[in-house]
Amino acid sequence: MTQNYGLNLKALSKFYGDTVAVKDLSLEIEPGEFLFLLGPSGAGKSTVLRLIGGYEQPTSGTIEMGGRDITRLPVEKRNIGMVFQSYALFPHMTVAQNVAFGLKMRKIGRAELEQKVAETLELVELDGLGQRYPRQLSGGQQQRVALARAIVYRPGLLLLDEPLANLDRRLRDTMRVELKRLQRRIGITTVMVTHDQEESLSMADRVVVLHQGQLEQIGPPAQVYSRPTSSFVAAFIGEINLLKGEVLAVNGPGCRVRAANLEFEVAVPEEEEKQPRPGQEVTVCLRAERLRLSKSSEAGFKGSVEFVTYLGASTLYLVRPENSSQLFKVLEPNAAGQALHSIGDQLNLDWSLDSPICFFGPE
Repeated sequence: MTQNYGLNLKALSKFYGDTVAVKDLSLEIEPGEFLFLLGPSGAGKSTVLRLIGGYEQPTSGTIEMGGRDITRLPVEKRNIGMVFQSYALFPHMTVAQNVAFGLKMRKIGRAELEQKVAETLELVELDGLGQRYPRQLSGGQQQRVALARAIVYRPGLLLLDEPLANLDRRLRDTMRVELKRLQRRIGITTVMVTHDQEESLSMADRVVVLHQGQLEQIGPPAQVYSRPTSSFVAAFIGEINLLKGEVLAVNGPGCRVRAANLEFEVAVPEEEEKQPRPGQEVTVCLRAERLRLSKSSEAGFKGSVEFVTYLGASTLYLVRPENSSQLFKVLEPNAAGQALHSIGDQLNLDWSLDSPICFFGPE
């Protein structure tokens, strides 16, 4: 039976000379939680994972697992399973031998070892393939062998470093479902690194967005997507239009702004400390799927379609309003199975009052 542990990172920092990899990172991860570390290249995601696993030592700060300080413990004493992006399978060993490797290092008796290997291979749906070699497996099967090897000794924590990155799109989508289902079935506390936004939104209990080694936002996927706390988070997740402008006037629940040479209304934040004032800088974020294109000219802005990208279930348009240098990304579903508009079409670009995500003041 897997004994799951919570994880607590306190003011964790890692420096390489003058280079900051991670800075003052504090996180509390609940037992059984599936947490994703998300961010661009160089954000510090993999460094955090290596620090938790003991593959690197922090410059400062502490790491606690199950209330126990493991900051300086060697890798083999942390009871943590790790799956690397490359899988790191031993090519000269069979599937069963690969999975059994960690158990042998722990001096597990032969009968118990064979039982645990068999149970784990069945758990990841690889029973019957124990005598094959990694070269005889598909990418998805190799990934599951790496996962089985990491969980066979029932660690208290599982670390995944972009384990789906080397799979093709179709297999990656399938493995997302399988991996989430397996994590739920075992109930093991899991921390996974990815730069794939869709992956994190579809699988995570909570998402941690890192930027330049620091925490930008943490929360459930829907919250991070719909209520980002900074323009960086808003721009990093999903297709977004980012406009810089100024507040022209405030009128109760709404305020008028000018951005990209366009004037329009946006909703005012409810929080008193975030109330805008005339003349203040504003960053307006408009998600591509929240914008509307139509032939009506009753509201919104007249614009011209300059680029069309067919994406199967949806189409991405680039639309330039009259008298503006801003190209707006608009994402529309293809209800009829094909794009509704073409390059050169003159259309109306519009959005609802609550669509813009606004950040008032300098960022």
